Amino acid sequence: MDLEVTQQRLVRELAARCGVAPASARVVFAPYRICPLGAHIDHQLGTVTAMAIDRGVLLAYAPSTTRGVRLSSLEFAGEVRFELDRPGAPQPGDWGNYARGAVAALTRKGHALGRGLVGLITGPWSEGGLSSSAAVGVACLLALEEVNALRVAADENILLDQAIENDYLGLNNGILDQSGILLSRKGHLTLVDCATNQHELVPPAQPAGTWSIVLAFSGLKQALTGTDYNRRVAECAAAARILLDSAGRSEARALLGCVRESEYAEHKHRLPRPLDRRAAHFFSEVERVRQGVMAWSKGDLPSFGRLMAESGESSIRNYQCGSPPLVDLFELLVRCPGVYGARFSGAGFRGCCVALASEGGARQIAEAITAAYARRQPALAARASVEICHSDDGARFLGEPAP
Repeated sequence: MDLEVTQQRLVRELAARCGVAPASARVVFAPYRICPLGAHIDHQLGTVTAMAIDRGVLLAYAPSTTRGVRLSSLEFAGEVRFELDRPGAPQPGDWGNYARGAVAALTRKGHALGRGLVGLITGPWSEGGLSSSAAVGVACLLALEEVNALRVAADENILLDQAIENDYLGLNNGILDQSGILLSRKGHLTLVDCATNQHELVPPAQPAGTWSIVLAFSGLKQALTGTDYNRRVAECAAAARILLDSAGRSEARALLGCVRESEYAEHKHRLPRPLDRRAAHFFSEVERVRQGVMAWSKGDLPSFGRLMAESGESSIRNYQCGSPPLVDLFELLVRCPGVYGARFSGAGFRGCCVALASEGGARQIAEAITAAYARRQPALAARASVEICHSDDGARFLGEPAP
């Protein structure tokens, strides 16, 4: 994605559609994110890793003279229109839900919104796995804050974006997506403690030019709220309650992150299936994150990749979230020469797989996976794709484009 070219295109189109003077337009970029390690544990207060990539959502906008919000998209037909005082309830399948949810979240937290905006948004790969929905939410939050002269720290925006999905849309996710989008720095591994909301940027021992990120898209498209995502969250909580009760602790919140490893080891035999598998995934993934951070800081990409592959195996076996097309992609990637490791990206019920690969072999990897996946899943091949990208900085405002 050439940010400067896309930025200029958006501003020109915003001027054509809404009569906005190019000089008054601003553009915010909210990158997509990957999670190399830490799958499915953010909602249980685990420690996770994230990395922003050089693809994402761009929103060109200008302040409105009214309290109205008017948005359109280069990818979706129609317009989203509502008043700040009446964002309304979520509409099924409507990308405008994230703008409405941003207004609802800011208002609920006591931020005064006196001015609306007009805007135009674009972003590829909305089929899932890269937290494109969270990126749209972040972009809308930052734009609304800027036109209303609000100063909101990144830590608060993480919670505001989470509130869009938790409170407004009913998706019970944690803070992984928002943290990766807002906090990441190019080449670094973003380590997020979801229990404390603290984060650390782990610098690479290997320069960024020696490795690439390969994204393999399955062609499956389905919203997380229509999958077993919330069911898995509930199963993790049920496992935590049994373990805490067995340990004689009555925590107000039953989450696996509240359970000590010694308590899990002592009482895991009390867990029925499938709760035992959910807990096994959580505690093994926590250990993989710990080992992975050490490997990353040493520049040990083969060990880091092996841990990614183990995470993918546990997601299939213990978390039971892989659809057949995604499992096919995972198996193809981990067996492909030049790939250090791979796992599902996102919840694993749809979307894509992410792989860490050698920079020099990335193009050959993409070609090999494309051909092999088409043989395994011919019905999805036309909608599938394999892309090469790189790490990037987190969400930010872009410089003013030339008129």
